[in-house]
Amino acid sequence: MSDQAPIGKPLSLWQVTIIGLAYMTPMTVFDTFGIVSNITHGHVPLAYIFALTAMLLTAFSYARFSRASKQPGSAYSYTAQSIGPRTGFFVGWCSLLDYLLLPLINVLLSAIYLHALIPSVPYVIWALISACLVTLVNCFRIRILANISLLFVFAPVLLMLVFVYLVITGINQQQGIEHVLTLQPLWHGQTEFSTLVAGASVLCFSFLGFDAVTTLSHETANPTRNIPRAVILTTLMGGMIFFTASWFIQLYFPDNSRFKDPSAALPEIVFYVGGAFFQSIFLCGQILNTLASGLASHASASRLIHIMGKDNIFPKKYFGMLHVRLGTPLFSVIFVGLISMLAMFLDLAQVVSLISFGALVAFTAVNFSVFVKFYLRDQQRLGLKNKCLNLLLPLISVICIIYLWVNLDRTSLLFGCAWLSMGILLFFYKVLKKQNIVITSAY
Repeated sequence: MSDQAPIGKPLSLWQVTIIGLAYMTPMTVFDTFGIVSNITHGHVPLAYIFALTAMLLTAFSYARFSRASKQPGSAYSYTAQSIGPRTGFFVGWCSLLDYLLLPLINVLLSAIYLHALIPSVPYVIWALISACLVTLVNCFRIRILANISLLFVFAPVLLMLVFVYLVITGINQQQGIEHVLTLQPLWHGQTEFSTLVAGASVLCFSFLGFDAVTTLSHETANPTRNIPRAVILTTLMGGMIFFTASWFIQLYFPDNSRFKDPSAALPEIVFYVGGAFFQSIFLCGQILNTLASGLASHASASRLIHIMGKDNIFPKKYFGMLHVRLGTPLFSVIFVGLISMLAMFLDLAQVVSLISFGALVAFTAVNFSVFVKFYLRDQQRLGLKNKCLNLLLPLISVICIIYLWVNLDRTSLLFGCAWLSMGILLFFYKVLKKQNIVITSAY
C-alpha cells in the first residue's frame, strides 16, 4: 500500500464527465415524474428549469474551488481550506452520509429490478451479486470504471431517444402534428410558485453527481482545468437530459389520471408509450442505468473516505493508502462494498428519504466557503465582477438551498441530526486522543 497518487494514464475531461453523468442516473426522471407531476400539477419540465438553475449556481461554486485548488475531497476539502479543518470535518462527516447511502440505494434498486425480471432468484442473492460486482469493478483502475460507465450511460440515453421517437409518432398519428409542436408541457393554465419550488426540491437531488467528480482530482489530467469544466458540463448535460425527457413524458401524460400508482409510474409510462416488449427492454436499460450510478457513487464514496483517511480522520494505515499495483484506495472500496451489502436487509423506503441531509449540508457549506475564501480572506471585492462572483452569486445560491431546507423531509432531518451527533462524538474522541498523546510524550 502507498499514500502516493496512482500511476497510469489519467482521466480525460469527457471520462470524468461521463462518471458524473452515471452518478446522476439519467433515467431517474421516469421514477420521479409521477410524484413531481402531482406536486406541480403537471409542470414537471418547468420544475426542472427551477432545479437546474439552483444547481448551476451551486455547481459554479464547486467549479471555482476546484479551479483554485488541486486537492480533491469535494465540500470536505473546500470548507477545510476556506473556513478551517474543524468545520471541514463536520461538513465532510455530513457529506459522507450522502456518499455512503447512494451506493447502498443503487444496490437495492438493482436487486429490485433484477428480482422483477428473474423472480426465481431470491432478492437477497441479487443484492449480494450487485454489491460484489460493483465493488470488484471499483477495485481496478479508474479508467476501467470510466469505460464501463460510458456503455452504461449510452444505452439508457439511447432508450430515452427511442422513447421520445415513440411519443412523437404516437401523438402525431392519434392527434396530429400540431399537438407535438406545442408549449403545453412547459406551461398550461395557472400554477403556483410554491408548488414549483416544492417540485424542484425533489428534483434537485437528481443532480447529485456534479459534486462527486471533484473527488477525482488526483486521477484526472490537468485537474484545475478539467474538473471545473466537468462540474459544469455534468450539471448542464444532466439538466438537458432531464428536461427533454420530462417534456415528452408531460406531452404524453398531461396529468396523473392514467397512472394507477404515480409514485412508481415508470412501468406504466413505458407500457402506454411502447407496449409490453418495449417495457421489458426499458427495464433492462434501467438496470444498466442503476449499475452505472452504483459504480460511480461507489468510486466517489471510497475516494472521499480515502481523502479523510489521509487526513487521519479515519485510520490512515488502512483508509489513507492506495494499492501499489492497482492504484486505487482498495481498503476504502471494500469498506463501501460492505456497507452496500446492507441492502440485503433494508427497505427502499427506509433509506431513500435519508439521502438529502448530507447533500444540503455540502451545498450550503461550499456556497458559503466561496464567500469566505474569495471575498473575505482573499479580499477580491473591487469591481462589479468580483462583487457578483464572490458576494452576490454565493448569497443567491444559499437562498436557493434554504428553500430546499424548508422542504426537507422530517425523517431525513432527524436521521441527519443523529448522524451529526455521531460526528461530534468522533471529533471529541479525536481531540482527547491527541491531547493524551501530547501529555504522554511530555513525560
